[in-house]
Amino acid sequence: MATVTKRDLVVQISDQTGLTQNQVFDVLQLFLDNTTSHLAHNSEVVLRNFGTFEIRVTKPKVGRNPNNPGHDVAIPARAVVKFKPGKELKEKVLQLLPEVSAFR
Repeated sequence: MATVTKRDLVVQISDQTGLTQNQVFDVLQLFLDNTTSHLAHNSEVVLRNFGTFEIRVTKPKVGRNPNNPGHDVAIPARAVVKFKPGKELKEKVLQLLPEVSAFR
């Protein structure tokens, strides 16, 4: 499995659109900054056919320290970002395993 970095995306989009890499980087960075800001204000970010980013609050719980399993450790509630893929993204990813899509 290959890793795609922000730089890889900038180069690819620049090649596809004819925009300079600086222009593409600025737009991509603005997108990420705005998405982060909206999530930080507890707003959902919905990208149709791609997916939804939302904030979920986990419940506080008691955990165990693997190095010292005799002692309980309190894990406080916290806010986490969850991603729910959209229909088109799910279908594209499902194509990675042809035997799975045959049973759908």
